[in-house]
Amino acid sequence: MPQDRPTLSLRRVLYLDAATCLAMGGVLVAGTGFLAGLTDIPAPLLFYAGLALLPLAGVIAAIGRWMAGSPAVWLVILGNVGWVLGSLALVAGVISPNLLGVAFILSQAAAVCLLTWLELAAFRTVGRA
Repeated sequence: MPQDRPTLSLRRVLYLDAATCLAMGGVLVAGTGFLAGLTDIPAPLLFYAGLALLPLAGVIAAIGRWMAGSPAVWLVILGNVGWVLGSLALVAGVISPNLLGVAFILSQAAAVCLLTWLELAAFRTVGRA
């Protein structure tokens, strides 16, 4: 029986994750001063979080290219879970951003959560193939 739903491509989701890391990393590094002033998020936190995302984008893309379907995908999934938990810890009192800062942190955490869910769903379909 033919399948009516398109299957999720793990490789594509990993590439999307890598692209969002690259984009967010670039925004955080290039816009550190502007974002810090706008959100009351400490500038060093923004800068170093952005800096960390840049090579991470390459690692995620490499996993997507050469290891999609392997246990290495769990590193990406668990890393994303850690990012979301860290983001929640930030707004729970580790830092004191303004309302826009809270919205900024929670919106990017929600995006990472969505990517994590997509990666997990796609990884499960690879396991059944």
